[in-house]
Amino acid sequence: MQEGKGGKSAKTYDFIIEYGLHCFTKGPNKHKGETLADYDPALYYSDSRETRIFCFNRRALSFGLPDIVKAIDTKKCFHTGKGNFFIIELPNENNQLEEYEVYFNVARSGAKLRLFVESAFIRDNEHESSQPKKKKINFFVIAYNRQINKNIKVPK
Repeated sequence: MQEGKGGKSAKTYDFIIEYGLHCFTKGPNKHKGETLADYDPALYYSDSRETRIFCFNRRALSFGLPDIVKAIDTKKCFHTGKGNFFIIELPNENNQLEEYEVYFNVARSGAKLRLFVESAFIRDNEHESSQPKKKKINFFVIAYNRQINKNIKVPK
């Protein structure tokens, strides 16, 4: 629920939450020249679009995603510049500062909004590609604009 401000009334958004296979699988590390053939086929996980590798670390971390999503309106959200968004969770169970990046999108689905968690992973040596620039956006701006089918512009 978005609290009312400046004379505006509070807004309630009704979400359907879904999680994609990138939350618990990984792709071969292209920087190391890996392919699927470098992994045991018993670890393959496929959907209609792709085959990836089951990742025990991502799976373990994915159990925390429902709590992260429940509090997403309190997090700093950022544009990716590609039509979706991400947040960064920092502390882990050992209080080390690891960046757990959670990528998501919001779309209208009838009278509700659909929040789809596309991917979630620790930014580590396996993921050295560049993180999108951190261009902030308030979660309620995302929800409101998606609800009224308004495009969300990425700030320059």
